Amino acid sequence: MVVRSYNDELKFLEKVTPNSWKIKKGFVNNMNVEGVFYVNEILEKLMFEELRNACKPGMVGGFLPGMKQIANVAALPGIVGRSVGLPDVHSGYGFAIGNMAAFDMNDPKAIVSPGGVGFDINCGVRLLRTNLSEKDVLPIKEQLAQSMFDHIPVGVGSKGIIPMNAHDLEEALEMGMDWSLREGYAWAEDKEHCEEYGRMLNADSSKVSLRAKKRGLPQLGTLGAGNHYAEVQVVDEIYDKWSASKMGIDGKGQVCVMIHSGSRGFGHQVATDALVAMEKAMKRDKIDVNDRQLACARISSQEGQDYLKSMSAAANFAWVNRSSMTFLCRQAFAKAFNTTPDDLDMHVIYDVSHNIAKTETHIVDGKERTLLVHRKGSTRAFPPHHPLIPVDYQLTGQPVLIGGTMGTCSYVLTGTEQGMHETFGSTCHGAGRALSRAKSRRNIDYHDVLDRLQQQGISIRVASPKLVMEEAPESYKNVTDVVDTCHAAGISKKCIKLRPIAVIKG
Repeated sequence: MVVRSYNDELKFLEKVTPNSWKIKKGFVNNMNVEGVFYVNEILEKLMFEELRNACKPGMVGGFLPGMKQIANVAALPGIVGRSVGLPDVHSGYGFAIGNMAAFDMNDPKAIVSPGGVGFDINCGVRLLRTNLSEKDVLPIKEQLAQSMFDHIPVGVGSKGIIPMNAHDLEEALEMGMDWSLREGYAWAEDKEHCEEYGRMLNADSSKVSLRAKKRGLPQLGTLGAGNHYAEVQVVDEIYDKWSASKMGIDGKGQVCVMIHSGSRGFGHQVATDALVAMEKAMKRDKIDVNDRQLACARISSQEGQDYLKSMSAAANFAWVNRSSMTFLCRQAFAKAFNTTPDDLDMHVIYDVSHNIAKTETHIVDGKERTLLVHRKGSTRAFPPHHPLIPVDYQLTGQPVLIGGTMGTCSYVLTGTEQGMHETFGSTCHGAGRALSRAKSRRNIDYHDVLDRLQQQGISIRVASPKLVMEEAPESYKNVTDVVDTCHAAGISKKCIKLRPIAVIKG
């Protein structure tokens, strides 16, 4: 592979609007479509710096820069529209995290790639509201944080407390949130406010390896480690009063709970198994890709179909997982306030996925087409009146939950019609890393991070303090920059800003 100079690379990049850049064909070999990425001035500097560093002689190893990864995805067979990088984009395995791409289901050459979904399948965010205000919570904030930490199993090897045997797991993988509802861990209305109603119908647990099931069984109903968290948050700003009121958010100071978690070791194993199978399929079907990490299979092939069925089972696992933690959160609050979750109005506002591939209908070049939309580190953001969003949000557009990093704010956005045209109804998912985990561990002392949270008045409970520096706010891009870019570009619209008062982490 010839390494071009940084100045030569720049010839393939063109600023199209104040918030978006185009990646022209030729930036990498065999591009079928162009690439696009959304940035503001600050995020732009980070993206170009990453590219400049990769152009230095002797720079080998590690992930490719985000721009190159967006372009390599544009070279995959069957891609339509553009390969899209959202403002929180950063290098990942195969696809960049914050990259979305859509493939034409009717094109026999179109592919599905586990690298376009990620290892933590259906990692996602759920937001619960309450009828409490900040002043109700402050006097017992420490007890509440402790109560949540006691109720929700957290940390790397954490085991679930929801009773479950192998037969239950099989059912949960097929049924998703319907299993939680049947077993009494969810409320009927929770499902309504969940992407896909909390159940991927094409899930098939027989396509999942025994190893994945063994890893998943003890972990159901656990938070895990890394960037996963449960936070008690307070409404800090409301940008769109009308949409917020439809979500049951009436004013500043209202208390909410945000849960960010995924499919734990189960999803990781499903992805690992699929990558092994797909390497063989690529040789058989003679599929050429620019980067080995973009292992993929034709959607119509046995491997492609098996992956979609096992990925859907992992997505169902994640929804059951978040439902179980919702149940545990409700218990913790009820205990702390000596009342019932119902009386605290602890309803789910919405639950979004940000690592998933789904079949959707979109307009491409004036024609309606059935596409397999890969969203990795990217959130679905459908506009008002879209048939796939709940009745309650038909007029506002789909709520989009953007989780911040530890101790920074989070946002609720709504989907827009412009996003539907430009990004296949997708937007950002969070802050996006600026420093690698290893670099964060070298540069940041966890005592400083914990002290700073204390000074901000944030109660924190952490299972493994040493992991804290990996998740320190300075390891990430600024979530406000990311959200403001999406808002300015028109691909989603700001609705509510939330700030944390208590954080529970693995």
